[in-house]
Amino acid sequence: MKYYIGIDLGGTNIAAGVVDESCKIIARASTPTKRPRSCADISEDMARVAREAASAAGISLEDVEYIGVGAPGTVNSETGRVEYSNNLDFYDEPLAEYIESKTGRRVYIENDANAAALGEFIAGAAKGRSSAVCITLGTGVGGGIIIDGKIYSGFNFAGAEIGHMVIEVDGAPCTCGRRGCFEAYSSATGLIRMTKEAMDADPGSKMHEMVGDHVSGRLAFNAMRAGDKSAKAVVDKYIKYLAAGISNVINIFQPEVLCIGGGVCNEGDALMIPLREAVREQVYSKRSQRNTEILRASLGNDAGIIGAAVLGLQRGSEVSL
Repeated sequence: MKYYIGIDLGGTNIAAGVVDESCKIIARASTPTKRPRSCADISEDMARVAREAASAAGISLEDVEYIGVGAPGTVNSETGRVEYSNNLDFYDEPLAEYIESKTGRRVYIENDANAAALGEFIAGAAKGRSSAVCITLGTGVGGGIIIDGKIYSGFNFAGAEIGHMVIEVDGAPCTCGRRGCFEAYSSATGLIRMTKEAMDADPGSKMHEMVGDHVSGRLAFNAMRAGDKSAKAVVDKYIKYLAAGISNVINIFQPEVLCIGGGVCNEGDALMIPLREAVREQVYSKRSQRNTEILRASLGNDAGIIGAAVLGLQRGSEVSL
């Protein structure tokens, strides 16, 4: 049996898992990222959670074929450097080299959204397909593109930034510096902003009664289920923007599967049914006999760990696991 370690480096947590040949996570370890810190310091913790995960699996790091890492930002998978990550304040950091020096294992790195997409492609909702686009609706909108079994990241490793296409010219500001980005409207952050705007405009909305300690991405959906008209308007608006962005992606790539992950997807049919209907009306291929299947991602937070763990296999063109 061969073992691989995948590490998902996030702004909040560092999560590691030992993955076996069947792409199952057999042991885990995690620690807070505790940013802002230097890349060297964070890599110390990444090496430590890798050792802890191996120990939990009853093996040593010497039994691991290699370590794969999914990291946010522009990640050069050829040089092993994180060229830029605004979330971690990394600029041209030799992340793979740092971890290799601390573990004695070969290290492969990739953008975290790309790694998650690879995880869904290898072992999740897109398994068995030749092409897929995976979109994550979280604090931002992450994207990963798989074409013919390979991650597509552009000639400069900055591709697949799906969240930063404009869907509303001169619209809401985005953290990237543009206005009207897909991320500004279809992330959980965008949903929360629109919910707050609706609450300000309607003091009688049930959302005020149901808000609790803070406005969450679930508030509008919950209030909609309770019959609140303002909440339904928020949900309808959110789905309209989400469908516009997804339709753009489908029109460009026509993947076999487009899978959606992130906390917003926990709304289930309340999100997915009207979303599929809205996309069906907008995609250029709507009169075709074959259309992209829109599915919920199935691996959750494990997608990044599994995807990172198979990076070395992909580099060796051995993705048919």
